[in-house]
Amino acid sequence: LSSENVSLFFKLYCLIVMTLVTATYTVALRYTRTISSGDLYFSTTAVCIAEVIKLVLSLGILAKETGSLVRLKNTIEEHIFFSPKELLKLSVPSVVYAIQNNMAFIALSNLDAAVYQVTYQLKIPCTALCTVLMLNRSLSRLQWFSVFMLCAGVTLVQWKPAEATKVQIEQNPFVGFVAIAVAVLCSGFAGVYFEKVLKSSDTSLWVRNIQMYLSGIVVTLIGVYMTDGEKVLEKGFFFGYTPWVCFVVFLASVGGLYTSVVVKYTDNIMKGFSAAAAIVLSTVASVILFGLQITIAFATGAILVCISIYLYGLPKQDSSRVTKKDAAREIKV
Repeated sequence: LSSENVSLFFKLYCLIVMTLVTATYTVALRYTRTISSGDLYFSTTAVCIAEVIKLVLSLGILAKETGSLVRLKNTIEEHIFFSPKELLKLSVPSVVYAIQNNMAFIALSNLDAAVYQVTYQLKIPCTALCTVLMLNRSLSRLQWFSVFMLCAGVTLVQWKPAEATKVQIEQNPFVGFVAIAVAVLCSGFAGVYFEKVLKSSDTSLWVRNIQMYLSGIVVTLIGVYMTDGEKVLEKGFFFGYTPWVCFVVFLASVGGLYTSVVVKYTDNIMKGFSAAAAIVLSTVASVILFGLQITIAFATGAILVCISIYLYGLPKQDSSRVTKKDAAREIKV
């Protein structure tokens, strides 16, 4: 399927699900890192398991797409075993996404879910810049204005981060912000890179996913070994896992797949359009679960970010039509 053949209803459905998954994932991850009782799990293993689940789900969807096990086998042989260059090409976003996912755990261990959700929207200007540089697209004046407005809103939110009264663990807002900054850079580059790879060929989305997730599993396993290798050997790979942690891993897996669908059938930047609703949902949940104290600076910054996202998503005016009309009038005169 091409993006032109996908209905508006399907696009809206993907974005709505994306919004719910994003908001729930952020709040649930924050809960498992700050409030949930029990031993703290290793975040690197959670990222690795999420990649494995994504691979399994993508294989299942590809099997349904090909229609038979023989075609599935032939497709895998052609695009996986006999295409080392393609695997190497998709290993680039695998490494970057692995870093991004690990940064999310660090950020949400030090910042409230709502503060994280607002600040993470810096991925929009980062994605916009990567889109201009890597895909040779242009942005309108309104879009550039919305980018600066978004940055101003995030600055207000981070000027004095809102505090959560029900969180008892020690937090470092500076470390959280640095982690978000790294995640934002990773998200912008990897998202546009993956979009470019997807739209530069007719290769199935799910084949591309399988190529990326295979590399992702290797990369994240290396991350587990380098970061928590000794502790994992001592306590076990699934140490500290609870139903809530499993839920977080599941949301991370589903969110990754929906991100691919949105990139393939709409536009990479459209992922940001659902962010306003996710911010609202995360804020409400943070007030209820974590005792988030809403300040004037946070409220103002969040509103600016939501408005900027809306302005950024407005369609560009077709200046060519206006020029033709004006030219016709001049000829008549």
